[in-house]
Amino acid sequence: MRAVLNVLTLIFIVGWFLGVFVFKASFLIHILLVLAIFAFIINFLTEPV
Repeated sequence: MRAVLNVLTLIFIVGWFLGVFVFKASFLIHILLVLAIFAFIINFLTEPV
């Protein structure tokens, strides 16, 4: 589960970076950053298996 959250966090951050700096996306692209932070926090709050 932790590996999946790490991959999701990485995908969301890369998507946010591309959306903001490469494609000049609108304000809604920041939702990806919020999702990445949420996945990152959930990753640390879950107990290691």
